[in-house]
Amino acid sequence: MNLKKIVISLFFLLAISSLQAQQYQISLLTCDPGEEIYSSFGHSGIRVLDLTTGRDMVYNYGTFDFGAPNFVLNFAGGRLDYFLSVSTFDRFIAEYNYFHRSVREQILSLNEQQKLELISFLETNYLPENRAYRYDFFFDNCATRVRDAISTVLGDQLVWHDEVQEPVDKTFRQLIDEMVYYMTWSDLGIDLALGSRLDRDATPLEEQFLPKYVEGAFGRAEIQGDGPTRPLVSNTRVILDFEKPAGSFGEINPYWIFWLIAIIFTGITFIGFKKGKLFIGFDVAFFGILGIIGLVMSALWIGSEIPSTKYNWNILWAFPGHLLLAIVLLKKTIKPWVLKYLLFALIMADAAVVFWILGWQSFHPSIIPLLLVLILRTNYLYYNIGKYKKVR
Repeated sequence: MNLKKIVISLFFLLAISSLQAQQYQISLLTCDPGEEIYSSFGHSGIRVLDLTTGRDMVYNYGTFDFGAPNFVLNFAGGRLDYFLSVSTFDRFIAEYNYFHRSVREQILSLNEQQKLELISFLETNYLPENRAYRYDFFFDNCATRVRDAISTVLGDQLVWHDEVQEPVDKTFRQLIDEMVYYMTWSDLGIDLALGSRLDRDATPLEEQFLPKYVEGAFGRAEIQGDGPTRPLVSNTRVILDFEKPAGSFGEINPYWIFWLIAIIFTGITFIGFKKGKLFIGFDVAFFGILGIIGLVMSALWIGSEIPSTKYNWNILWAFPGHLLLAIVLLKKTIKPWVLKYLLFALIMADAAVVFWILGWQSFHPSIIPLLLVLILRTNYLYYNIGKYKKVR
């Protein structure tokens, strides 16, 4: 009799478990990039659909508050917290529909226990004391958090199969360039702010700081060890599909502007040489701007908690000391150290070229004409400034 009760109880437990397994559908949502810099890398979210009640929610690790105190300073200093938010699926999709950003869904082939564990993991993360996290663009963001949630639940049962990827090594900088190549000013700003650590090859796992690489990794992955081996993704569908705009540098971009600056400086240098003039006002503006850029890069290098802002060799050509040079060039007399500084600035600019050629850091291509101007004018001033200004 007792055996009969046990068998019946087990039957009902299995029946309940079977129903629970069919209760939830969990999927990865991958959203295409937007037109703003903060949305230009795409987005990832986790959709949890309760098939019994119809409750349809999206867990979003990419939420931040523009109105937070000192938002810009905290973002630049690596002290900005993102947090996990939860919204309805309809509201989530409405936003991407409004901005004409495509959204794709990969339904995950999790078993009953895995689904419940993932939901429990997400709900625990959503508790007020847990939902905020210190954002790191490369290693802890909306995409890596989604990947890590699945990895935590599945553990060793999750096999990524990264070996079937196309064997092309890409640096972090190249991965960023894929997303912002046509956003020329943003691309330039990123290259100026972030240092040589971006110029090492990213592992397949590290590439997943970008949502499109998370999507690709999920498509290759398998679940093993809980029965027959199966793909992590059981089905894929397109929820929103918009045509991607054709890439364009835009009419106002640093490429032609910087080359125009180089042509102007070449012209005034030639005219100055012929007419015996320095045209020092151009140098005051040029070195002043480079010095200000150098001060910003130095502040990021020293004061930011973002590791990628360290060892930024853009400082070889945009050096903070150039701002002091711009100030002293306005004076009628100059100190002997100015000549030594001009030689120092020339050597630094040449060193930047060497660093670039040797691959120690890749600079933004648009700065080539600025480097040429820097080399040209430091040479010209070094050999000619003493003819027109007193050195004492």
